[in-house]
Amino acid sequence: MSEETSEIMSDELRDVGALSIGILGGTGNQGKGLARRFALAGHSVLIGSRSASRAQEAAGSLGAGLPLRGAENAVVASEADAVIVAVRWDGHRSLLEPLRSELDGKMVIDCVNPLGFDKQGAFALEVEEGSAAQQAAALLTGSRVVAAFHHVSAVLLLDPEVTEVDLDVLVLGDDREATDTVQALASRIPGVRGIYGGRLRNAHQIEAFTANLISINRRYKAHAGLRITDV
Repeated sequence: MSEETSEIMSDELRDVGALSIGILGGTGNQGKGLARRFALAGHSVLIGSRSASRAQEAAGSLGAGLPLRGAENAVVASEADAVIVAVRWDGHRSLLEPLRSELDGKMVIDCVNPLGFDKQGAFALEVEEGSAAQQAAALLTGSRVVAAFHHVSAVLLLDPEVTEVDLDVLVLGDDREATDTVQALASRIPGVRGIYGGRLRNAHQIEAFTANLISINRRYKAHAGLRITDV
């Protein structure tokens, strides 16, 4: 097999249709939006919250007939094949610390953006570990942490009139199998491509860029995302 053929085969999307997906922080708009899109793609989706009743209410609000259910965060972390972290930054550490054992051995996809807001708009916050994703990796030493889904508009994900989301999702991590899997998961959402974006140490730039997108969207009254050219 030639080197070129090997590279082409390594970039083929994995078959991830059978994976169940848990979303910690799934009662927020971004969490619910991702839950809805993955459920529409046929995945079994578990929405997590500190309150099981609140999680169940969020699952029910996304429409009848979808493979969605709500449960406490610990249940979701234990049962799902892949777990997305979609909480606010100020609740990131306190969410993950008590779930170490439930998330051990799991693929954890962190889409948290450490941002502050003042009269001038959004700005990136400094994180001791370097980024939210690196903080997750430091806390969850037995998990395979991947950074992805930072720049997906919750408004578009939740809009039933939007059938395709025009977006590339940058996927970062140190485990090639895990990043390949998350790229394939991203591509399950119509219109979306998962694009490898580098090692986890580069997640800070991706998280921080969300502040720029917020400024763009406010100025132009849009729901802008990213497209990577020539790939």
